Amino acid sequence: MANSDNKNRVIIFDTTLRDAEQTPGASLTVREKIEIAYQLAKLNVDVIEAGFPISSDEDFTAVRRIGQEVEGPIVCGLARAIMSDIDRAGEALKGAPKPRIHTFIGTSAHHISMVGKSPADVKQMAVNAVERAKSHCDDVEFSPMDAARTEPDYLHEVIEATIAAGATTINIPDTVGYAVPEQFGTLIRNICKKVPNVDQAVLSVHCHDDLGMATINALAALTNGARQVECTMNGLGERAGNTSLEEVVMAITTRGDYFGLHTQVKTTEIVSTSRLVSRLMGIVVPPNKPIVGANAFAHSSGIHQDGVLKSRENFEIMDPTSVGWTESSIVLTARSGRHALRHRLEELGFKLNKEEINQAYERFVKVADKKKEVFDDDLMAIVEDEIRDIPARYQLDYLHTVSGTSTVPSATVRLKIDGEDDVQESAWGDGPVDATYQAIKTAVKTDVKVKEYGIRAITSGAEALGEVTVTLTDAEKNEAKGRGVSTDVIEASAKAFLDALNRLTIKQTIPKREPTV
Repeated sequence: MANSDNKNRVIIFDTTLRDAEQTPGASLTVREKIEIAYQLAKLNVDVIEAGFPISSDEDFTAVRRIGQEVEGPIVCGLARAIMSDIDRAGEALKGAPKPRIHTFIGTSAHHISMVGKSPADVKQMAVNAVERAKSHCDDVEFSPMDAARTEPDYLHEVIEATIAAGATTINIPDTVGYAVPEQFGTLIRNICKKVPNVDQAVLSVHCHDDLGMATINALAALTNGARQVECTMNGLGERAGNTSLEEVVMAITTRGDYFGLHTQVKTTEIVSTSRLVSRLMGIVVPPNKPIVGANAFAHSSGIHQDGVLKSRENFEIMDPTSVGWTESSIVLTARSGRHALRHRLEELGFKLNKEEINQAYERFVKVADKKKEVFDDDLMAIVEDEIRDIPARYQLDYLHTVSGTSTVPSATVRLKIDGEDDVQESAWGDGPVDATYQAIKTAVKTDVKVKEYGIRAITSGAEALGEVTVTLTDAEKNEAKGRGVSTDVIEASAKAFLDALNRLTIKQTIPKREPTV
């Protein structure tokens, strides 16, 4: 292939600033385009298609400034096969150290009939466009738009003529996402075989995702002789989008054994670039998006978590750090097992024995059944609430409360005392919490008083864990503070009361020291 130092290197042509900006709802200012261009240069893409200079003054300015300010990649401006378009692109790229003009015209029967020209006329317009672009810069790319639906023999004629006119890259667009992999691969293979001068240009592809096959079509093209892929970050673009840069690059990188190809992309910058594009375009990356989605390296199944913790390669074909993630994510849900829970607790600094892990796991499962995901704050609260360093004389076995605008609040509690006796009592109160406390006090036959009561949400979401702290005092001025955590505030209040009562009981059994003289 001409213009390629290595026949196995794939040129990455990024059109995020041109085709991806055509995504409905996406719009970038000149400043934002320049910011993304600098990041694309950091990503080390080969070509940046910076815009369509004839389309607006803003696009003209963006192409001009990126061409002059951003070092590294070739900077490309798009132009129809119209002289004014090409001259405008040439003007925008004037003075740029690495300029390219990319010109195009439709060659399928659909597109030829749309412009009311004959195939011969279209072929001549393509040649004229390439020659005009060549007068502005040496690096000229030509695209026969809708090539995937163009009659093959005619397509070959147009390609041969435009290469002869000076095109250094021939791009084969699947403009409407119509192709399927085997067909598209055959199209590329036949171009390589049947166009006599094809070796004088780099063969490129530009695929759309209307049938969800943009990436696989691009890869099929590469295995059949293409050596440039036009793509966008996050797969953004017209309609269903374009070939995803991150997917193509990581497929080539991860499956080097199969493709035998490589790129010069700095893969550790992929996630940073994805986030920047998402933020500036205002388009959220779907969590299940390969490579850059939030769930791309997240594991929630107990079997998967266990396997990944034993060896990452069991359930990951890529190292998340190779694309810019910090690490794999073990997402704790109701499907998680003890191994994943122990691993995360150890990361949080908790070293628990087998019995304590089992105790924490039982509580974890109950919380996980109520919450979609269990977070670190949940885990810390569970451990602090369940794994105690004091004997729990009083334990809550059952709680039922009744309250409402026309009902006197009442509560029924059943407690285990010293791990054996079950005691059940009911009481009234000023509210469900007060009624619960009165019932507990009756059950344990105590007259302790609540000195302080506090409540706060310690995690987010509709099923957030609530933390209640209670300070109790007895007649001898002994004081103890208890803490309870639950997704049910009344239950958390009862646990906090019993926690304080257990601590207070211990204090009451410790002999008081006589004052020294």
